Amino acid sequence: MASEVDICNLALSHIGDEATVSSIDPPEASFQAGLCARFYPIARDSLLQMHNWNFGSKRVNLAQVTNVWPEWEYAYAVPGDCVTIVSVLPPDAANDYATQFVPTDSPAFGHNYAPLISAGQYVPQPYAVEADTLGAGVIYTNQASAMLRYQSLVSDPTKFTPLFVMTLSWHLASMLAGPIIKGDIGSAEAKRCLQMMAGYLSQARTSDSNMRNIKVEHIVPWSAGR
Repeated sequence: MASEVDICNLALSHIGDEATVSSIDPPEASFQAGLCARFYPIARDSLLQMHNWNFGSKRVNLAQVTNVWPEWEYAYAVPGDCVTIVSVLPPDAANDYATQFVPTDSPAFGHNYAPLISAGQYVPQPYAVEADTLGAGVIYTNQASAMLRYQSLVSDPTKFTPLFVMTLSWHLASMLAGPIIKGDIGSAEAKRCLQMMAGYLSQARTSDSNMRNIKVEHIVPWSAGR
């Protein structure tokens, strides 16, 4: 598994810098280490926001706070390590989708007393996120005892997948290219690194998504009886 220093040295190698760093927290006394210490967290955290990575996915029961908006029934504190909110769920939700029995004796089916059928029911609930007067994030929703699925801030690089590491190293390289190489050449190199990062990001997203086996079939009443 790669360390923060490994990822930084990989990023430096992408732009042809022969220097290596041995510490970024705290940074050693080198120009490259100082840049890596400054830009690595930015590169990591922004990349975490670009996809709902499996290694950063969490579910928690939310802590209720004072609700100041009558438009919503409940208010909850945003978890401190939350990077991206994925969905607000009922407390007993097994996943983001559940099944609901839909009667086929509705007028849409043209007959009565038919057996019940199972149809896809979208479970995630509507919500809004705002900051309170102290700047803390608050989730407003009509869901009682809400559960949250979210993308968490993962700082431990041993949790990263190999493709995420490669994507992060190119993302970081794009930030290092300008300060290290400078001028038009540095700008061109930063653009090249971003292109490489985009290619690896596509592969990393696909690989990460393939680790899930969630196939949702949306069934509307007019087609459920077919």
